[in-house]
Amino acid sequence: MFLKKKSYLGEKNGVSYLNGVVKLHNVTLNVHSYLVDGVLIDTGAQSLHKYFEAFIDQADFDQVMITHFHEDHSGCAAYIEKTKKLPIYLNEKTMDYCTQRADYPLYRQVFWGRRKPFQAKAMPDTFTSRGATWEAIDTPGHANDHKAFLNRETGQLFTGDLFISERTKVALKEESIPTIIQSLERVLTYDFKEVFCSHVGYVNDGRAALQRKLEYLLSIKHSVLTLQKEGDSAEVIRNKLFPKQYPIIKFSSGEWDSLHIVTSILNENHIIEREATLKGTNHFR
Repeated sequence: MFLKKKSYLGEKNGVSYLNGVVKLHNVTLNVHSYLVDGVLIDTGAQSLHKYFEAFIDQADFDQVMITHFHEDHSGCAAYIEKTKKLPIYLNEKTMDYCTQRADYPLYRQVFWGRRKPFQAKAMPDTFTSRGATWEAIDTPGHANDHKAFLNRETGQLFTGDLFISERTKVALKEESIPTIIQSLERVLTYDFKEVFCSHVGYVNDGRAALQRKLEYLLSIKHSVLTLQKEGDSAEVIRNKLFPKQYPIIKFSSGEWDSLHIVTSILNENHIIEREATLKGTNHFR
């Protein structure tokens, strides 16, 4: 398989970054690593190690903060552990997983490479850099260990994979749209001025973009539950709300699919209804 790879260096409002891009046929993926005030946020993918390692070699930083364990964000952490001997922080939920040989589908290995094992420290709720105090905000949904990082001094919010797009059309099988909704509601309670996404980069008018994404997902949730009440199955709902077949669906053998948006909403609703039934049953005992 012939992969086309390239990268872009840049700087925005005091934040340096490297954007690595990989393309195979009609599928193009990218990921950013950010450098600000002695903090490296995410390490890039192993498949793009030539670019990310050069960025890391030239970067001046004291610590590494990883938004979540996925291989496009943690792929070069082992290189940092080997060459820099600096602390790498990750949500404690996936620290043990990252010390082991990576195990994920072949298509992801093709795009992102095989992440090597590395040792990480437990992510604190707050941390300090050279001139700022930061919040590490729990933002699960895309991944159970997902964090967003807010620089209190500058108001810059690094959202990992929480944003990506205002109008989500496909989701990973393990993603939870209701949980992402809760995470968006949580970050929007914080005071921030700018948003840096791990895939789309700097987001213009970031707060408004996050708010629009939240409203879109709430609308999708409402539509899914309305169609379920009308008797539609998950597959029928998917076809009505997301009729387009995106290339990543076929390429990932369904690990990415619009259907997962629907099923995650229906699954949460089923849990809520079951808990309400159990509470009602206990009430009359």
